[in-house]
This record gives sequence, structure tokens and C-alpha cells, in this order.
Amino acid sequence: MYSYEERMRAVKAYIASGYQANQTIRKLGYPSHETLRSWYREYRENGDLHRDFIREPLHTEEQKATAVAHYYANGCNYTRTSKALGYVDRERLRQWVLESGSPEGQPCISRQSTVKCTPEQKREAVVEFCARGGGAEKIANRYGVSHSNLYFWREKLFAGECTDEMKKPEEPLSEAALDALRAENAALVEAVESLRRENKELEKTRHRLQLEVDVLKKADEILKKEEGVNLNNLSNQEKAAVIDALRNAYRLKELLDCLHLSKSSYFYQKRVLNRPDKYQSLRQEIREAFAAVNGCYGYRRLHAALKGLGRSVSEKVIRRVMKEERLVVRNIRRRHYNSYLGEISPAAPNLINRDFHAEKPNEKWLTDITEFRLPAGKVYLSPIIDCFDGMAVTWAIGTSPNARLVNSMLDAAISGLREGERPILHSDRGGHYRWPGWIQRTEAAGLRRSMSAKGCSPDNAACEGFFGRLKNEMFYGVSWEGVSLRQFISILDSYLHWYNRERIKQSLGWRSPMDFRRSLGMAC
Repeated sequence: MYSYEERMRAVKAYIASGYQANQTIRKLGYPSHETLRSWYREYRENGDLHRDFIREPLHTEEQKATAVAHYYANGCNYTRTSKALGYVDRERLRQWVLESGSPEGQPCISRQSTVKCTPEQKREAVVEFCARGGGAEKIANRYGVSHSNLYFWREKLFAGECTDEMKKPEEPLSEAALDALRAENAALVEAVESLRRENKELEKTRHRLQLEVDVLKKADEILKKEEGVNLNNLSNQEKAAVIDALRNAYRLKELLDCLHLSKSSYFYQKRVLNRPDKYQSLRQEIREAFAAVNGCYGYRRLHAALKGLGRSVSEKVIRRVMKEERLVVRNIRRRHYNSYLGEISPAAPNLINRDFHAEKPNEKWLTDITEFRLPAGKVYLSPIIDCFDGMAVTWAIGTSPNARLVNSMLDAAISGLREGERPILHSDRGGHYRWPGWIQRTEAAGLRRSMSAKGCSPDNAACEGFFGRLKNEMFYGVSWEGVSLRQFISILDSYLHWYNRERIKQSLGWRSPMDFRRSLGMAC
């Protein structure tokens, strides 16, 4: 029985250890796991532990007396008595016997087993046990002895010794008996060897399976393939990298067999991996060029940009380096803003009719409004795009998609026209382009209005494509948390200037719109 202080010390140590029962018991040396948990449950429910504790006895006096009497009446054997009664263990029974003392007329002299086995029975039991004819407990119960006796008989028999309990017959064994014993011994040896061979095969199988699992895990850790790792589809260079990572845990031959790679190919790839990277300086240039354009150039435009800087390198090399460096252009998303307000005025005919090719500047203009959703609010962009080279002729940025936004953009575009220039101005059927103010401005400037069909975005595909490139290159994939609307408008305006002056296009011979016009001798 433990005192109140001991129990409280154990509960506090259990709580301080983070409810680690093993750690608490090792530190204090007491109690058992279940006892410690019962003390903690009592402490948690009542806020304290009881001080006066009287434990009810586990066994009654009648049970104790019955157990002691059975012990003396059945050969004074603790184990057999404990098994026969089923409610007391050997140590507790020994304590009861010592407390009760030996009764008069029943001295307990011998504690030997009352079951007597002949030498032949003992040898049969040992042979059956060694041949795995059943478990030790099962065979011992069949002969009426404990399993410890069975192990004792086996040790004496294999040691070639004989005790008083297992004496050899005085008469010599017949030749037939000797042959039978030799046959039994040979069968036993063969059974043992068979078990050893099976165990060895099982160990090899376990080792091979563990090797395959480790190879797959290491390949996934090193290569990081999004579609998963298939060992049959790995290149020799990738296999060599996986083998190098596992050389300390497995033999080289095992790894080569698992990955189906020849030894010569492995050492060749290892030499290749140890060579200095001949594209080291190019990698740095590509990373810097990709960062300079905000990650919006693919390998073709990066090739053209580096070529413009005097760097001659293949497109395939740039594509491979970008893949290895994980330089990926952000994906384009669909827009959600819609400015259609209904048929508030007659719609203009579709003069463009999806023909976005122009022979000269200010021949065909496209316009539309797009929306940018930020944590700080919404920003709207209304540009005019020239079909000649895709240049943004002018634009207006605001926080509301109203008539003032589009009218200010149109006024700025009209002011830049030369004498005799009367471009076609194409738009969708949004309400901004059907109000009287917009119609009056276009008629006063001599512009010809053109409109897409209702709900048909392909009729204005060139302008939609401009919005998609813009958002993909500077808006999507960027965290705008903490950016005010004024700051974002400044960033967007800077991007549009960069788009006109520096962003190269394949359709313009890898030149920006302004550079293209200068090459043709046109004013920008």
C-alpha cells in the first residue's frame, strides 16, 4: 500500500512528464501502469487523492485455506495447484503456505512431479518436439508434465547424458531399434536443415522487397516527378543518382540488378554527373532574364531576348534549362467581368468580322474593359489596342467601370490621330459603348463603330488575348495582400508602358511594338 505522499508524488510526476507513464514509473520505481492511471483519474475527478484507504482483500480466507489444503493434498506442487484452482498464482500461493505453516501429519517432503514417464516416453516426447509435431505446451500437456521438463529432457538427450530419470536400458538395443533411432535422427536433421533453408529464402525475399521500397522512396525524394516514379521509365542518369544515394545501405550489385542498369553504364553516368556544369553561366543568365520579365516569357521569347543580348544558344537548351530550374510561366485564367446592360441603343454592325489584320497603324482599333479583384478592392482597365502590331494606343485605369473611364480613354486616343486617319473602333455590346456620350465622340471624330455579336467573345478575340497575356504575366500567381489600389494602379500602368516599349513578340520578329514601328520608320 502506498502512502498519500507517494501517490500524490506519482500523479504530479505523471502530469509533468506529459502523461508518459513509462517515464514516470522508471523515474520513481513504482507503481504499475494501471495503478498510476487510476490515481490520475481520481485526482482529475476530485482534485485530490483520498488519504484513508482500506483495500478489500482480493481473496477470502476460505479461498486461502482451500488453496493450501489442495497444495498439501496433491504433492506440494505450486504450479499444478495454481493451474488447478485458477484464481491464484505461484508466488501468492507460496506466501499463503508459508503463513499457514505445515499441518500436523502432512509433512511436505517431496515436490517432485507425481507423473512418471519412462525413458522411451521421454525420448518420444523430445523427438516429437524437435520435429515440430506441436508446441512445447501442447506436447507437455499430452505427457502430463510441464514444458520446462520437456526442455530439460531435450538438453540431456542431445548432450548424450543420462540422469536417474532417463537411464538407458541395461540390455543393448537391437539392430532394428538402432536403425529406427538413426532414421529418426536423420529425419530430424533433415527437418532442421529444411527449416534453415526456408528461413534463408524468406530473409532474402524480405531483403529484396525492402530494397525495392527504399529505391522507390529515394527516387521519389530525389527526382520529384509530378506523375510519380516508374523505375522502368527512368533514364540511366536518374538511375545512377538513385544508386549513389543508397550506396551506403546496399551493395552495388543489388542496386544495379534492381534498377536493371549495367555496371559500365553506372560508372559512365557517375563520371558525367561529376563533370562541371557547362551551362552554369547560362543558367544564371536565364534566371535573371526570367525574373526581369516577371516570369512571363516562355523558352522561345527567352531565346529571342538572349539572342538580342548577343548570347547564341539553342532553343532546346533553353527549354531544358528552364525545365531543370523549374521556371514555369503562369497559366491564363478566364475573366469574369461583363459590362452588358441590355439593348439600350441600336447595335453597330460587325465591320471587323474577326479579321484582326491591319496594313498600317490606326486602321483597326479594339477596346474592352477588364476587372482586377484585389483584397483592397477592384480596379478596372479600359485600353485601345491597335490591330497593326498589338500596341496599346492608350488606356484608362480606375476603380469604377463607368462612362468617365471609357470616355477619357477615347478622348486621349482621338487626340493622337493624324489628319485623315479614321480607324474602325470595335467593341463588345457593353453599355459604355452604347451611351450617347460615346456615340457623339465617335461621330465627331469620324470613327466607324463596330460591335461583336451578343455574348460572342471570339468576335473580339485579339483584345481578349491582350487581357489574358496581361493578367497571366503580371497579375495571376502574385499575392496582392497589403497592396493599396493606388499602388496597384501604378504597377499596372508601368506594365503597360513596358509592354509597348520592351516586351518582344514573335509576330513582330522578336521586337517590341515601338521597336517594330521604329524599324519601319514610323513615329511612335
